[in-house]
Amino acid sequence: MKMQWVYGFGGGEAGGDASMKTLLGGKGANLAEMSKLGLPVPPGFTITTEVCTEFYKNDRKYPAELAVQVDAALASLESKAGKKFGDADNPLLVSVRSGARASMPGMMDTVLNLGLNDETVEGLAQLSGDARFAYDSYRRFIQMYSDVVLELEHGVFEEILGGLKDVNEYRSDTELTAEDWKEVVQKYKAAVQRELGKPFPSDPKEQLWGAIGAVFSSWMNDRAIFYRKHNNIPESWGTAVNVQAMVFGNMGDTSATGVAFTRDPSTGEKKFYGEFLINAQGEDVVAGIRTPRALTKASRIAMKETGESLEEAMPEVYGQLVAVYQKLEAHYRDMQDLEFTVERGHLYMLQTRSGKRTAKAALKIAVDMAAEKLITEEEAVLRVDPLALDQLLHPTIAENYKRDLICKGLPASPGAAVGVVVFDSDEAEQRAANGESVILVRDETSPEDIHGMHASKAIVTARGGMTSHAAVVARGMGRPCVSGAGDLRIDLKAGEFRAIGRIVKKGDTITVDGSSGEVLLGAADMVQPELTGDFGQLMGWADRARRMKVRANAETPEDAETAVKFGAEGIGLCRTEHMFFDAERIAAVREMILAEKTEARVSALEKLFPHQRQDFVDIFNAMGARPVTIRFLDPPLHEFLPHTEEDCEDVAKATGLDAKALLLRAKELAETNPMLGFRGCRLAIVYPEIYDMQARAVFEAACDVAEKGAAPVAEIMIPFVVAKREFDLLRARVDAAAEEVFARRGRKVEYLVGTMIELPRAALKAGEIAQSAEFFSFGTNDLTQTTMGLSRDDAGKFLGTYVDRGVLSSDPFVSVDAEGVGELVELAAERGRAARQGLKLGVCGEHGGDPESVAFFERAGLDYVSCSPYRVPIARLAAAQAALRKS
Repeated sequence: MKMQWVYGFGGGEAGGDASMKTLLGGKGANLAEMSKLGLPVPPGFTITTEVCTEFYKNDRKYPAELAVQVDAALASLESKAGKKFGDADNPLLVSVRSGARASMPGMMDTVLNLGLNDETVEGLAQLSGDARFAYDSYRRFIQMYSDVVLELEHGVFEEILGGLKDVNEYRSDTELTAEDWKEVVQKYKAAVQRELGKPFPSDPKEQLWGAIGAVFSSWMNDRAIFYRKHNNIPESWGTAVNVQAMVFGNMGDTSATGVAFTRDPSTGEKKFYGEFLINAQGEDVVAGIRTPRALTKASRIAMKETGESLEEAMPEVYGQLVAVYQKLEAHYRDMQDLEFTVERGHLYMLQTRSGKRTAKAALKIAVDMAAEKLITEEEAVLRVDPLALDQLLHPTIAENYKRDLICKGLPASPGAAVGVVVFDSDEAEQRAANGESVILVRDETSPEDIHGMHASKAIVTARGGMTSHAAVVARGMGRPCVSGAGDLRIDLKAGEFRAIGRIVKKGDTITVDGSSGEVLLGAADMVQPELTGDFGQLMGWADRARRMKVRANAETPEDAETAVKFGAEGIGLCRTEHMFFDAERIAAVREMILAEKTEARVSALEKLFPHQRQDFVDIFNAMGARPVTIRFLDPPLHEFLPHTEEDCEDVAKATGLDAKALLLRAKELAETNPMLGFRGCRLAIVYPEIYDMQARAVFEAACDVAEKGAAPVAEIMIPFVVAKREFDLLRARVDAAAEEVFARRGRKVEYLVGTMIELPRAALKAGEIAQSAEFFSFGTNDLTQTTMGLSRDDAGKFLGTYVDRGVLSSDPFVSVDAEGVGELVELAAERGRAARQGLKLGVCGEHGGDPESVAFFERAGLDYVSCSPYRVPIARLAAAQAALRKS
């Protein structure tokens, strides 16, 4: 079967339509759709994305039938335009533009005025009656073609043009005469011959194939690769090429070119928005060579511009453009980004696409369009990117602020903050208590830095990835964080850090932008978040649409209150170890670790008990009747001990503990691979009194709260289980603690005992474990590490290469590995529910706040996801979208 590689549009023909974006790319599909709607679209043809795929698959060679199909399409275009390609008297000129399936503005290459040479330029001059316009178009073509196709630096041409303007004392390009442009053209051509050793191509067919090849090649240029990577656009999609008859906005004062949005892309307001230039070509509007004017009179007045708006300069054309924009927005049922050209009073539409917009605008446009009955409430929910909500939930740097970049790392936790540099967690806590805004800068953070991180406005680390300790904890606290800033060199003795030749001292003010990964010198101008009525409206629609519940990871009353404010329906992960690092408790923890006998350990744990009990009272009070999943102690004990002689001596002085004993015990507990070592339930199997104390604290706190109001719902989670017997031993002790407390208090409260599924063996044996466990919570961070053999703190060194080479589709610590780790989740869910009907299933890893992962968990049938408090709205919206797409 003969493949169709080329589709025509315009001039009464539309070989495709808007539904064919995969094949024709966004631009080609929308040009065809506008043609079908009867709008004034210059005729042309689209070479499909499949040609791009074949081009790269076959060592940059085209399919055999392509040349014949392009010739046929070109002949059809000549017929529609009433002009002939390469004809000296009546020349057809074309533009050659890219057009990928997803909008990639400015990332790939464009060539305008193609088909001009020394003969056709004279024909254009005769037809237009304007030699100046013709030669201006010719020099533009030479410059653009040389840059895009011949890869000749445009600086060569700027130097020539600048020299001629200097000689003639011209201030603007518009002052050049036809004779001047003729001189420029000859000098441009001579420069091409000199620089490349060959003449500028004069054959229009050679020009056309050169431009087509350049557009396909631009799919793999650095700009496009970077944009695709950061917007999750697959390389396999390819780009289409659109060849279209030229219309000219630079044919005098009755011609113009511009861009427009059917609503304000920054605010979402329902007002026509855009810019235009009289007597210009499209690239002039975006290149910044001339200052564009406002489209509407109202915008001109608001911006205090003096030049006439399009509405005032060309009222008839403006009226036509308004009618077109209204028709297109109603047809596409979305805000449109338009490109248009006016040639001697005639309006032509060159492009329409769904317009890029801020999160604030996306929210307003979606809610307004639902109110206008253009779209349904469910469609409105699907229109807002969940990740874009980050812009609405955190402070951001003012758009016009001039950034003084110190260094750049990974955007580990969104938002922005200003503060003074500190390098020590204790100092961070102390200075924050005195009312200072501080930013903690470390090589990396550990659990011992929790208090300093909590006191800081933001965190910066030289090492670590998107799922490092600093990144995970910062996201949980809602603190901006930049991790893995590799250029950062910290000198603790000197009290300073260096980055790219600059020195920043302790106490200097910096700004951290966790959304971009940038660290800036000085205090940036900030914009505070606004959770408007539109936000509440959309989230209400989302909550009605979703099936999965959304909980939060929280271990302080403040985190719990934040979670509730953002709509959390419970706590899915309360990490009790974070409570142990509090300054009032760490001494008792260390005393417990040093104890050689059970009695001594129990004595030390009794010192912790009242604190732990109060922790749970505070969290239960904050959460009301919402469920709270409490993970009992998980990290290895050595994390609570100092590791150097100096630190041991400092701790000994502060606590009265023996410094040598501390150091010896730290060495005894040190492990080669602590992530797979003596941690989680293994600690409680050997030292059951640890979990005994925690269980008693939970039940005492639950009874305390129940006596004064609604009884809390405690879900006790045993971590790092690999076998049913392990779980049974510890469950028996939890139940025994419950019975003892309930008998003594004369009151019972509801509770569940379940486990984390974070090891492959636990997933495989889920059927057995579920016979005793009342719920599973998938710890997908550790499950990813243990399934894939990756350390999330170290894998950043090579994961980027793995994604670039196609070994992995994405970072598995950001979006769950659905094919591998996901299969274990599905298997454990299936086996667990087969053994226990109605088994509650949730996720408490970082993936709970990632929209792509949330969609997988919806397909897997889980009951809830849990994420950091500031990602709760993101998870709510993502869960709604996943449910709507599944239905």
